[in-house]
Amino acid sequence: MMKQDDKVNGGPLRGHRVVELCSTIAGPVCARLLADFGAEVIKIESREGDPGRNFGAQVEGVSLYGSSMYRNKRAIVLDLKTPEGRDIALKLLDKADVLVENFRPGVLDRLGLGEAVLRERNPGLVTVRISGYGQTGPYRDLPGYGAICEAVAGVRHMTGDPDRPPARCALPTTDYLTAVYAAFGTMMALYERTRSGKGQMIDVALYESAFSQMEEVVTAYEPTGSVPMRQGPRLMNTAPNSLYPTSDEHWVLIAANNDAIFRRLAAIMGHREWATDPRYATQRARGERVQEVDDLVSAWTRERSAAEVRRLLDEAEVPVAPVYTIADIFEDQHYRAREMLMRIPHPKLGEVTMAGVVPKLSRTPGQVVKAGPGVGEDTREVLVQDLGLSAAEVDRLERAGAVWCGAGEHPMPASSQAAAG
Repeated sequence: MMKQDDKVNGGPLRGHRVVELCSTIAGPVCARLLADFGAEVIKIESREGDPGRNFGAQVEGVSLYGSSMYRNKRAIVLDLKTPEGRDIALKLLDKADVLVENFRPGVLDRLGLGEAVLRERNPGLVTVRISGYGQTGPYRDLPGYGAICEAVAGVRHMTGDPDRPPARCALPTTDYLTAVYAAFGTMMALYERTRSGKGQMIDVALYESAFSQMEEVVTAYEPTGSVPMRQGPRLMNTAPNSLYPTSDEHWVLIAANNDAIFRRLAAIMGHREWATDPRYATQRARGERVQEVDDLVSAWTRERSAAEVRRLLDEAEVPVAPVYTIADIFEDQHYRAREMLMRIPHPKLGEVTMAGVVPKLSRTPGQVVKAGPGVGEDTREVLVQDLGLSAAEVDRLERAGAVWCGAGEHPMPASSQAAAG
């Protein structure tokens, strides 16, 4: 496992400033991607903190998920409903290259932080606006989390087993896909700005990110009228490509999609004749006999352990993988070799292991230089060092409830909550 030294991130986005006005997952992960590659990210939260800090396990009051999702960022607390809090946010945005926000459309306008105001003050600002349904259209004002938008996008209908209700993926896949699209849009806008000198708005909708996975289904619908159904572990009209049981009560996924791979699988299974059998010789023929082919493969895997199946098929260059648990991942040599399990120093817990940086850049790689901060941990530093406020002025703002500097002498009144949470 990689242990990263605490040093300045020299990634390709070094020198770019990002203000994050986000909660839960998609927005914070987008900003985290930028931070991983060197952007200076200032996360603005409410006094109660981003709800994402309540997701997953807590140890000694520390959000383990937050230690990763907010890594490489500085965290400050502002009450955007106060004039002072809003003015501080505007001053930070005046110096920023990017704003990442995931309020419902129109909320920031009501707070005095709308597109027109920001564009007038900082014409080069790139604004990344993440919402359930986008900034336009009849659904723009509806609330939408990733799971809700998966349902609208048709993705939930395609998830699970055909004889059961639509299933939920146990991971926030739509939020992470949206974060990647948002970061991709950010990079395109920053690149275009090098020519025009102007910023622009990036409108990222969760339902559209989810819907983009339906590309094959969309193209087929009008010509064929096909409404595909959930396939369970199988790949539609393809065999063998599914989960298969082993003698030691594990599961392996085998993907012998094309004819050349299937011939290698058939040989390992002791049935070279399948390569010329019209029932199995072609991908189309096997796609018409999915259950039959899967039964043949299952009968073979049931007689062998997962390790033996993997060894035999790896040697035959047939794509295969055991279904890993997180415990298996922590023991896997490839994860260690690729630095995908990083041990990062933590001021309270000693160290936290978190997922590594993706993707890998050869010359200017991303880094994790620090674990995610606590709520308001960097408020005083940002206000003094970045905005030039005096310590006395920060104390006054904290007493007034416009900012909060973490557990200290002047806690923000419980009734004063920021809008960013």
